[in-house]
This record gives sequence, structure tokens and C-alpha cells, in this order.
Amino acid sequence: MKMLFALVMVFSFITSFLLANSLELGSPAPQLKVLTDEGITLDLGEALSAGTTLVFFYPKAMTPGCVKQACSLRDGWDELQARDVKIFGVSKDTVKTQAQFRDKYTLPFTLLADTDRKIADAFSKPMIRQAYLFKDGILVWRDLMAATSKQATDVLAALDELGPNS
Repeated sequence: MKMLFALVMVFSFITSFLLANSLELGSPAPQLKVLTDEGITLDLGEALSAGTTLVFFYPKAMTPGCVKQACSLRDGWDELQARDVKIFGVSKDTVKTQAQFRDKYTLPFTLLADTDRKIADAFSKPMIRQAYLFKDGILVWRDLMAATSKQATDVLAALDELGPNS
């Protein structure tokens, strides 16, 4: 029993440390220029400034959990598009790997290459699976322990909770 308690305490400490510095609700969108899976420079702050936008982080393209997460959003694409949600996926992978990932799994959204961790740093987070919803440039929802195959379901539920103007 003492061992179980110790494990729970260690897990709680590590989790709180990892999540403590994450971008807070109500924060403005980070202002930075990033590379897309097509090698194009994108002004992320501008892209997040109008409408509803999901930014989701995944550790590494082509790995099982990351495939499930991205494909969940791909499979929920029609409903997310009906709600005018733009989507950006972020990992530390290169532009080339992001393009391969997008093509292999027919992902209909833009992937961002964060090889220098500029995006992760702007979100004040380690490169773990997380998701953030912005409305007109302001963070309105975040999932700091994002699911894999349920990512689209979780985002749609968040949109329902935020109301019809989200």
C-alpha cells in the first residue's frame, strides 16, 4: 500500500510539473512564424486571430498514438468543418516528415514542423499530446492530457460546452 501511495504521489508531482506552465485560458494566441508541411511560412498568430482554430500537439508522426489522434480529427473533419474549425497539428518532425504523414493518412489539415521547439515554447509546454482551441485569437479551451482516438470527440464536446457561437 505504501508503494502504491508513493507511485501516486510521484505521478501527481510529475503531472503537475508538466502541466504547470501551459498556456492559460484567456491568453492571446502566440505570435510567431512557423513552417507548414508544405514548407511555407505561416504567421500563426494571424491564423489564430479569426474564427475557431484547434492547435493539437503530438510527439512524433507515424507512431501509433499520433496516427490515432490525427486520424480521429481527419474522421471528424466534416463535422468540424461544419462548425468552421481550422486545424493545425504540431510535432517536432521535419517539414518532409510532416508532409509524408499528411499524405500517408490523407490528413485534410495543415501540419506544422516544430523542429526548433519554437511553437512548443510559445505554448509553454513539453512535446506531449495536448490540444488548444482558440476563438478570435483567445484561448478558450485546452486539453492538457489529450486522448488519441477520441480527439475529435473531445473537441466537439468542448465546442458544445462553449456554446453556439464557438
